[in-house]
Amino acid sequence: MNVTFALATARRILTQLRHDRRTVVMMILVPSLLLILLRYVFNSERAFSAAAPALLAVFPFAIMFIVTSITTLRERTTATLERLMTLPIGKFDLLFGYAIAFGLVAVVQVLVATGISLTWLGLEIDGSVWLLMLIAVLDALLGTALGLLASAFARTEFQAVQFMPAIVMPQILLCGLFASRNSMTTVLEWLSDVMPLSYAVDALESVTRSNELDGVFARDLVIVAGSGVLALILGAATLRRRTP
Repeated sequence: MNVTFALATARRILTQLRHDRRTVVMMILVPSLLLILLRYVFNSERAFSAAAPALLAVFPFAIMFIVTSITTLRERTTATLERLMTLPIGKFDLLFGYAIAFGLVAVVQVLVATGISLTWLGLEIDGSVWLLMLIAVLDALLGTALGLLASAFARTEFQAVQFMPAIVMPQILLCGLFASRNSMTTVLEWLSDVMPLSYAVDALESVTRSNELDGVFARDLVIVAGSGVLALILGAATLRRRTP
């Protein structure tokens, strides 16, 4: 990987995002607005504190997935990617540049959502706030990486959107948000065990419940981060120059 090319790609994407204010607002503010809505749906700080940690993983993950997959696909359908790849730049340089750009947006997104949850909405955690934000950022980056991977298999923006119920929704349903993973049937529990979002939710709940972290927490972090890296590698291997 050429760091110079990756950083140049990231700078180009960030410049484009700066001129697309609606997309920036959606990426940064929508998770916070959804958490605010949830807080007043529960109308209870205790109930909100029980549900919010998992949703700090789910909302950024889902939003970064859909925005990244559509943006990358647009680069290919407009032949921008094809022109870029006539230069001495590798596929992984491009995808890593996308990951850097959207990762920076994800950091801002998580900082805003976490700050609002802790200061305004009454989220209470027993562990480290910094670890809470680290896990949420890693999860947003995972959504970015999976979005980049999904974009390689889509031919239209409509197809890119269709990958959300295929890739994102099963992880949301099986991550332990609605029911304990241990209470699921054997097949569903096995599927949950191979989905990275489950480990992000487990890690966030561990930070919320206790300030004493163990090897299971470290394992969860490694799985989430490793899944993101693996998705980027697979995305680079399957990326096409243009959509036929």
